Amino acid sequence: QVQLQESGGGWVQPGGSLRLSCAASGILLSNSQLGWYRRAPGKQREFVAIFTRSGQTYYPDSVKGRFTVSRDDDKNTAYLQMNDLEPGDTATYYCNWEQYWGQGTQVTVDS
Repeated sequence: QVQLQESGGGWVQPGGSLRLSCAASGILLSNSQLGWYRRAPGKQREFVAIFTRSGQTYYPDSVKGRFTVSRDDDKNTAYLQMNDLEPGDTATYYCNWEQYWGQGTQVTVDS
C-alpha cells in the first residue's frame, strides 16, 4: 500500500523559509519520480517541482531559484526547501507519485 505523508507547513512572513517533507511508504523514492504541487483557494492545482528517478529537478519559473527539491534515500523521504517565500506561495502543498497523493500541508505566507 502506497502512502505519502507531507509535513512541515505553517505560517511564515514574506521572505521567510520553510522545508516541507514527504515521507513515503510502499514505494522506494530512489526508484521513483516524485512531484510537488500546490493548490491555492479558488485556483487550479499548480506544478511546483519534480525530482526524477535519476536525480534531475525541474521547476516552473514562479519558484525557480527559490525552491529546491531533495531526497534522503535512507529515510525514504523527499523535501521541498522553500526560501524567500511570497504571499503568492500561500497554498496547500502536496507530494505526488503516479496516482497517489498525500493529504497536503498548508503553507501561509503573510505579514
